[in-house]
Amino acid sequence: MGEIKMHPTITKLQEVVAKGDDSKIAGLLAEKVQFLPPTYYKSWTGREPVAAVLGHVGQVFSDFKYRRVMGEGNDWALEFQCKVGNLDAVGVDLLTLDDDGLITKFEVVMRPHKTIGALRDAMNARVMADPRFQNFRDSLS
Repeated sequence: MGEIKMHPTITKLQEVVAKGDDSKIAGLLAEKVQFLPPTYYKSWTGREPVAAVLGHVGQVFSDFKYRRVMGEGNDWALEFQCKVGNLDAVGVDLLTLDDDGLITKFEVVMRPHKTIGALRDAMNARVMADPRFQNFRDSLS
């Protein structure tokens, strides 16, 4: 198996996602990006709300690192490990890029269940305290 030719968007994502800086994440997202979180079955749609959610996630996760990257063209899977509080987790970011290299779909799958519950609680507290999310409620589909 040969070396994967990394897409520039995937390289940049690995640099910025754990920093929790939504302004750097936003530039990687398509205008109508769809984000499917591991904590519930609805999705967020739109660059601004998805960047804000991912920014908060980057601040909730600690010891975050990507372990493996698989993919080519427009379809990518990035395996990660992290902590939420003192709980360990592993997961995969499943990404679809458009022809301009922007992320159009960002789905996260994680385990174990206990850590996902801790992530949900931490994210709910952050979202409720972030006034931007009053404007983003309509983007939750």
